[in-house]
Amino acid sequence: MLEKLIGLLAGFVIAFISRWQYTGIAVLMGIESACIPLPSEIIMPFSGYLVFQGTLNLWLVALAGAVGCVVGSWVAYVVGAWGGRPLIERYGKYLLISHSDLDMADRWFQRHGDITIFVGRLLPVIRTFIAFPAGVARMPLWRFTLYTFTGSFIWCLGLAWIGMKLGQHWDTLGVWFHRFDAVIVALFAVALVAYVWRHVRQLRRS
Repeated sequence: MLEKLIGLLAGFVIAFISRWQYTGIAVLMGIESACIPLPSEIIMPFSGYLVFQGTLNLWLVALAGAVGCVVGSWVAYVVGAWGGRPLIERYGKYLLISHSDLDMADRWFQRHGDITIFVGRLLPVIRTFIAFPAGVARMPLWRFTLYTFTGSFIWCLGLAWIGMKLGQHWDTLGVWFHRFDAVIVALFAVALVAYVWRHVRQLRRS
């Protein structure tokens, strides 16, 4: 089922980038960074394959991907900054989110926000959703933009370079990269269970 879904997404990505080239790369990476899980592990390697064919330029591919990531991340950041915290404070208890959790997130981004955004942009799955908590924590926009662009440029350049080097074998990359996604999702599930259990215990005590 997963491979079939990846195949459908790959077909859409290939057609879109083939038609719109750099603009298509920016649009697709923007969608991914706006908390919509469109796999960059397919977008950028195929873009690298077009570099291999001589259709696109590697550095412009990476730049287009990074610009798209920044624009999409701005959307998620604004949602988090202007609607995230009030909504979570009002309805968060139904999701087991407490005021102390929000305060902890604020402190985390105040102390480690820069490195959190930069490193998060280099991790599958996590990179898709990292902008929203940064907005909730009100990380300064210029720093958020700088580290989002830097981390995204490295990510996009790396995937495009791999696609370029592997040439006609680029289409096998999506399946391999998504195996790493499965590991991350499993770790996230374990963390989620621990998180829910901790909050349920707190609610019982109160």
